[in-house]
Amino acid sequence: MKKIKYIFFSSLLAAFSLVSCESFLEEEITDEVSVDFIYNSPEGLEVGVNALYNRMRVYNAPSRDNNNLKSNVFFLAATDLGLHRTWFTPYGPTTHTPMVFPADKWNNAYRIIDRASAIITSAGNIEMEETAKNKLVAQARVIRGELYLDLIRMYGNILLDTIPTTPQNIDDPVVYEAATEEAVFGVINEDLDFAVRYLDWQVPNGRYGQGVARHLRGKAAMWTGDWEEAAGQFDTIINNGTHQLVGINQVFGADVNHHEALFVYQKDQMLGDEDDLAGGGGSWLGSVFNQRLYEKQSGEVNGQPEVIIDADYGGQSLGWFFPNSYLNGLYDKENDLRFSTYYWPEDYREYTVNNPEHPNFGQPITEPEDNYRRFHWSLKKYADFETKLPNTNESYKNYMYYRFAETLLLASEAYHNLGEDGIALEYMNKVRRRGYGLDPDTVAPAVDFTSWTLEDYLEESARELAFENNRWFLLKRLGILGERVSLYYRNGDNSTAEANDANNSETPWQPHFVNCPIPQSQIDIMGSSASQFNTGY
Repeated sequence: MKKIKYIFFSSLLAAFSLVSCESFLEEEITDEVSVDFIYNSPEGLEVGVNALYNRMRVYNAPSRDNNNLKSNVFFLAATDLGLHRTWFTPYGPTTHTPMVFPADKWNNAYRIIDRASAIITSAGNIEMEETAKNKLVAQARVIRGELYLDLIRMYGNILLDTIPTTPQNIDDPVVYEAATEEAVFGVINEDLDFAVRYLDWQVPNGRYGQGVARHLRGKAAMWTGDWEEAAGQFDTIINNGTHQLVGINQVFGADVNHHEALFVYQKDQMLGDEDDLAGGGGSWLGSVFNQRLYEKQSGEVNGQPEVIIDADYGGQSLGWFFPNSYLNGLYDKENDLRFSTYYWPEDYREYTVNNPEHPNFGQPITEPEDNYRRFHWSLKKYADFETKLPNTNESYKNYMYYRFAETLLLASEAYHNLGEDGIALEYMNKVRRRGYGLDPDTVAPAVDFTSWTLEDYLEESARELAFENNRWFLLKRLGILGERVSLYYRNGDNSTAEANDANNSETPWQPHFVNCPIPQSQIDIMGSSASQFNTGY
């Protein structure tokens, strides 16, 4: 019996009208013969897996300004490290609701899960070389496991269904029942364990390998408190050697397909500049988190501004979210290279006049006016100096989604919970030493932590992983999301001065915010069963 039914059943066919393999991206697969090809032939199975990667890129690395971007930015920025200026408002009384909160994570996740389940189920009937088949199925199972891990972490009570939708069962009775945590993690762990068995360590860029499968398996284990399993998975990644820390300037450099990357979403405008095409659409992340220095008015001479739009300063920008003062205060600004590498300068004197028509061209800019849209300490991780189109927000830089530094930090936490603080400190200090430009594997008494505390761990994780897709989930897992957001997250406005509302009176934290709201459109479908979901909303 199906446990999930959506008003968007059209996804059954449409989901595979868009696949990430170039040779299949130029035509829609909408008829029964095409679907039969996908689920009944070796070539079709590969096409289906390619389509999953395309859909996952839309899910985690969407293009342009839309609700999908909002849903992703929420998890990057709506933490104890973020400052909101404008656009959509996390935790707002009229926005953090089932009716308004972006529905894309819930809707897209279940669409992709349904198609992943179809591939997993149909593969058993396809005659092909077994090793090749298992590798394709393993990729589908990583994706399904990853999505269910996302869903249970985001929403709490969720639906669980591994039976794919078909024309034969679309009219079957539907039971909307909140799955137990045990059942959900049972599917997650089985999927990821299968992937660990069959995926290679060395895989082409943009493909899931054993490293990301083990990383996700370790994350899942941490959510259920299985520290030994988590430590074992992370240790295997650490000791294998495929993935390792790279130089601090390389982490978010021009080419993020490096040894530290566990998985990178690939973008290439030459292969099409839309989400539905092989190259993917242009990302706005670099613009979302960067100031609009080129709007600066102070220092103008004869109508010529000091700063004009230039890739060296991030190009066209939006300045919708910024790192906050709490995060700023965590860095040793003189010695921690992450402060000058992961962020744009906070001192205006480090910027020079770049307008060749200005008489002070090449000299330091004058002090900006008090307008934090135009000038604010900004995130540089997603800056693109190579592919960003002039006078647009669109970047085609590849997007590193999982990386080895997080593996080390999570391993540190796992070992601390096993009472092995020596190993825990060694893993955390590797990340810290690299941040200071030192050899990660060489003891550094001047910077090394000598005891493991939760506060040190949270601060080091913030220094390294701020505005990546992990902080919100880490705080929730530790049971301190509401506490930390209330203490440090800041909701601003579109006025000239930076937000100074110390109590976030416009967006006070509510206990039920620990779970994101399931879309109202889905709650309506559930009818009388809906009371199991969206508790507190």
